[in-house]
Amino acid sequence: MLNDLAALSWLVEMGADEAIAPQPVDRFAPRPQTRPATATATAPERRPPEPAPRDDAPTTAPTPSAQAAASAAERAAGARTLAELEAALRDFDGCSLKATATNTVFADGVPGSRVMFVGEAPGADEDRIGRPFVGVSGQLLDTMLRWIDLDRARNVYIANAVYWRPPGNRPPTTAEVSICLPFIRRQIELASPEILVFLGNSAAQALLGTTGGISRLRGRWLAYRAPGSDREVQAMATFHPAYLLRSPAQKRESWRDLLMIKNKLSSGANELK
Repeated sequence: MLNDLAALSWLVEMGADEAIAPQPVDRFAPRPQTRPATATATAPERRPPEPAPRDDAPTTAPTPSAQAAASAAERAAGARTLAELEAALRDFDGCSLKATATNTVFADGVPGSRVMFVGEAPGADEDRIGRPFVGVSGQLLDTMLRWIDLDRARNVYIANAVYWRPPGNRPPTTAEVSICLPFIRRQIELASPEILVFLGNSAAQALLGTTGGISRLRGRWLAYRAPGSDREVQAMATFHPAYLLRSPAQKRESWRDLLMIKNKLSSGANELK
């Protein structure tokens, strides 16, 4: 007891004037060994097996543009004459361009001519009047045709790859060209030209199925064949008249292309050279 009192007196003298815990703690005693808690292994979550695909399961729905192209193909295939094709086109609402256009621009010139020209899309003048190539670029085209003794009133048939004017005269989109493609293919088939001339990139790339630019395509004879057809048509790609108005230095190259067309018509050859 005396030892305890002496120890307490010594603690007071050293400045310990407050008890921290009700029981003394031996800070020098070894601490008991504690085992780390082990994580309880949890069984992986069981998920029900995914059902096997059924043969009659619905597939991904086609896009609106794909549906419109399919409808266009069905309507175009049902036309037996150019008049029926034009009627089917005017009744077709699958291309959004029709909602903003004034007119459906189908064709101009003489059906059944030996030469058919296919441009890109109508412009403002064409949309207003309802015929292709009647604006400033059309006037240049008429001059070019006269150079090789062609005239839309006598021996040329003219159309566009897209039948409605894009707003603001912007280039038609890939989807818009694809929707119109069945109609222009059928139009070429029914017009049955000996020579097909593509004016500009859009028409050439869409109908020839190529990504090559007009500068690489022009200046040589090409072959056009519609899908599912065994008839091959001699084709030529050249600059669009609107491009020539912006780049008059290229008129020399277009003149060379026109001479190739004139020589082909004069020779009457039916074989690609």
